[in-house]
Amino acid sequence: MTQTTEAAAVRQPPKPTRTRVHRAWFVAAVTFVTIIGAAAFRSVPGLLIDPLHDEFDWSRGTIGAAVSVNLALYGLTAPFAAALMDRFGIRRVVAVALTVIAAGSWLTVWMTAAWQLMLCWGLLVGLGSGSMALAFAATVTNRWFTSRRGLVSGILTAASASGQLIFLPLLSWIIERYDWRPAAVTVALAALAVVPFVWLLLHDHPADVGQKPYGATEFVPKPPPVPGAARRAVTVLLSAVRTGPFWLLAGTFAICGASTNGLIQTHFIPAAHDHHMPVQAAASLLAVIGVFDVVGTIASGWFTDRFEPRRLLAVYYALRGVSLMFLPLLLGPAVHPPMIFFIVFYGLDWVATVPPTLALCREQYGEDSAIVFGWVLASHQVGAALVAFLGGVARDTFGSYDVVWYASGALCAAAALMALVIRRRAAGEVAVA
Repeated sequence: MTQTTEAAAVRQPPKPTRTRVHRAWFVAAVTFVTIIGAAAFRSVPGLLIDPLHDEFDWSRGTIGAAVSVNLALYGLTAPFAAALMDRFGIRRVVAVALTVIAAGSWLTVWMTAAWQLMLCWGLLVGLGSGSMALAFAATVTNRWFTSRRGLVSGILTAASASGQLIFLPLLSWIIERYDWRPAAVTVALAALAVVPFVWLLLHDHPADVGQKPYGATEFVPKPPPVPGAARRAVTVLLSAVRTGPFWLLAGTFAICGASTNGLIQTHFIPAAHDHHMPVQAAASLLAVIGVFDVVGTIASGWFTDRFEPRRLLAVYYALRGVSLMFLPLLLGPAVHPPMIFFIVFYGLDWVATVPPTLALCREQYGEDSAIVFGWVLASHQVGAALVAFLGGVARDTFGSYDVVWYASGALCAAAALMALVIRRRAAGEVAVA
């Protein structure tokens, strides 16, 4: 009887195991929501220029200088934040960063002098947002995924655009109907609302929940905390700067920041307002850029998993440069079909550069790629900061933004050429000299 039962058991096919969604996708989802919540601050700078100019009589160059401090710190903090995540864990660093963003935005409500704008919006929000920069997405992607990294990095990069899509029309409506101060409070509350999700749901490493990274064939133990976060960030930088690919990646990404965050995100709304376009209409156009940015960035991540990232970068920068050259001809008091075409075209290309740039950092610098990408992102934000400031100065000097659009288009053409000459790393080659 026992032998018959055992024989029957052998003949029976094994029960199919129930497939579960890998925990990495839940972590990616929490990261996506976190970046959306923190993205509220990214929607505000372009909306603040005219209200602050009208209320306090500050020049656009002065306001642009505060925005440039914010953008520069956003980038310069990123590599140290990536190292801090290796030392203290993702959850702690991100929770503290969100709290700092909320504090900086909240304190602007009581400011009366330009130095207070520099302190609150420039320093505090800049430091907090820098810890929430794309190095955060790179760290999550590197730890939790060994396959589909391009797609995941594209999705997480698109989260910032999604946040812009959600908050920009809302904040512009609040500013027009009430004042800029309720908009600043909304940014603070949005950042605080995400903190509980981060603290409860954002796990630091797959080993914390006993799983392998998504796509891995072997279990990866959690590495011990890495002491000396600042020293490690600087050491990685000193090694990377001895290589040619770092300077090409940093240079192209500086131009990327100059032609997106520093230019369009900061100056598009006041430039459109110069042509008598209503502020809400201009803000809505930026939000539409956010819609197509999501599509373009996710598609770019998919392309990065399948095509040569250097060529993708060259195409993206070339197309962006062409579109910026045409923008001065399209601005006017009303939204017309050619402007809509520009918004869609430009939106698809907004941060499509991130997945291939991140892939090249990973190819060239291996385990240090998140920190190297943090430094490359720093160059992105330095480029953005320069144009945020110089764009305001150009507007004060020439009475229009035309020279800024044309100069940015020429820079994008240079970035396309730079991307093509990044050399491919041979198998087994050490990236640093």
